[in-house]
Amino acid sequence: MQIILNGPLISSNYYMKDTDILSLTTDDRHRLWQKLYESIETYISNVSEGPVTPELNPEKLRDILSKITFEQATDPVETIDFITKGLSQYQTHTPHPRYFGLFNPAPTTMGIAADAIVAAFNPQLAAWSHSPLAIEIEHHLVRLLAGRFGFNPAEVDGTFTSGGAEANHTAVLTALSNTFPDYGRYGLQSISQKPSLYVSKESHHSFLKAAKNSGLGTDALREIPVNERYETDTILLSQIIQEDKDNGYKPFMIVANAGTTNAGIIDPINEIAQIAERENIWFHVDAAWGGAAALIPELRDLLKGIHRADSLTFDAHKWLSVPMGAGIYITRHKEILTQTFGMATNYMPKEAAGLDVIDPFNHSIQWSRRFIGLKVFLSLMAAGWDGYAKALRHQKKMGDFLRDALIKNGWEVVNNTPLPIVCFVDNEHEDGRSEIFLSLVSRTIVKSGDAWISTTMLNGNKPVLRACITNYKTTEQDVSFLVQKINSVRKNYFR
Repeated sequence: MQIILNGPLISSNYYMKDTDILSLTTDDRHRLWQKLYESIETYISNVSEGPVTPELNPEKLRDILSKITFEQATDPVETIDFITKGLSQYQTHTPHPRYFGLFNPAPTTMGIAADAIVAAFNPQLAAWSHSPLAIEIEHHLVRLLAGRFGFNPAEVDGTFTSGGAEANHTAVLTALSNTFPDYGRYGLQSISQKPSLYVSKESHHSFLKAAKNSGLGTDALREIPVNERYETDTILLSQIIQEDKDNGYKPFMIVANAGTTNAGIIDPINEIAQIAERENIWFHVDAAWGGAAALIPELRDLLKGIHRADSLTFDAHKWLSVPMGAGIYITRHKEILTQTFGMATNYMPKEAAGLDVIDPFNHSIQWSRRFIGLKVFLSLMAAGWDGYAKALRHQKKMGDFLRDALIKNGWEVVNNTPLPIVCFVDNEHEDGRSEIFLSLVSRTIVKSGDAWISTTMLNGNKPVLRACITNYKTTEQDVSFLVQKINSVRKNYFR
C-alpha cells in the first residue's frame, strides 16, 4: 500500500497473524500508543502556529483516498501518521486560538483522555446492569448541573444526548407526551386540535427539524418576531398564542433562548415563564451555549427564571470545552422521559429488575450509545467548579476586549449581550453595512488562514460580521490580531 499526503511516500508490507488482526500484538500496541501520544501532543502544542483554515480541494482529497483500497494491511503506526497529518492539513482548526467561530472550542485535555478511555472500555449505555458506574455518573452529573440552574437536584431527571439538536428534539417529544398523553400510542392522528409550538426568529433551526421529524410539520412552528434587542417579543408571543387558540390550535410548547447562536441573546426568561404558566404550556429553555453562565456566580442573574423551565438544553461541548458531542436534556418532571420513551422488550438484560434504577434505552431517543458523560465528569473533577468559572471568565473578558477594540477602531457593535459573541458592522463608510462588504471581509480573512470569522443575518435581514470567543486559550494578542486583519481588509476595500 502507498499513501501520499503532500509529503514523502509511505510504503507498507505489514503482516499480521490472524489472531492479531484486530487486537494487534502487545509490541504493535506499544508502538501505536507511543505514536498516538506523540501525534496528539504535537498537534495540541503546535496548532496555534499554523493556519486556521485548510485548502478546499475535494478533487485532491478524493485522489489521495482513491489510493487506499484496503487490499493490503498497513503498519498501524503508519495509519496514525496518515490520519493525523491529514487532519492537520485538511481541517478548520477549531482548537486554534484565532478561531472565532461557531461554539466549537479547544477540547479539555481531560476530555480527550476520557474519550480514549471510553473507546477502550466501550461501556454499553442501554441497560443499567451492563454499565452501572457509567450510568450513575451521568445521572449524578445531570443532578449537579441542574442544581447550578436552580433546580432541586432531588426532583430532576435528564439524559445525555449527541448534541443540542437531539436535546431540543427530546424537548419537543416530551412536551407532546405531556400535553397529549395518547400521542405515544396513537400519534398525531389522535389529537383533535392542531398542535403549535413557539420559538423566536432567532432560535436555533433544530426546532424546525424537530417539528418536521416528529410528524408535526413545519407549519406547526410559530416564529415570534424579536424586539430591537433581538429578544423574543413577549407581547406578540401572548397575542399569537391567543390567536392560535381562537383558531382551533392547541399550543403545547414555548421556547426561550439563553444565548442565541447568531448573537448570544438571552430572552426575558422570567416573562416567558409567566406566559407559559398562565397558558399551561410546556416551557423549554435552549441554553445550549449560554447556559454555562450558570457556572459563573456573577453571571447567574442573566438566567433568572430558568429554574421555572419544564426542560432545558445544555451542551457541554460548547462553552464547557469537552470534545464533541455532549448535549444534555434536563427536566423537572421525573416521569416524563419514561412516559415518552419507555417500552418493554424480551431481549434486553433484566439483571437489574427490582432495583431502583432506569435503563437508558427507556429514557431517550437513543438505544445503544456511547458513555458521553465521562468527558464532562473528568473535566469537572480536574478543574472543579471554580476552575471552570475562571476559564469562562477569561473568555468573557476576551469578548469584552474584542468589543472595545472594535468600537475604538470605528466598528459598530450591534448586539447587546454580556456573553462573548460580538456582531458588528463598519461605522465609518456608507457601504460598511452592506452584505457585499461584510462577506468580503469574512471570506478574505478565512481564505488567508490567519483567523476564522463569519457573517450572519440578525432578524433574517440585517447582515453582520460575527466573532465569538470559543477558546479558553485565546489571548488579547489573538484578538488584536483579528482586529488588525479586519481593519486591513476595510482599508483596502474603501481606499
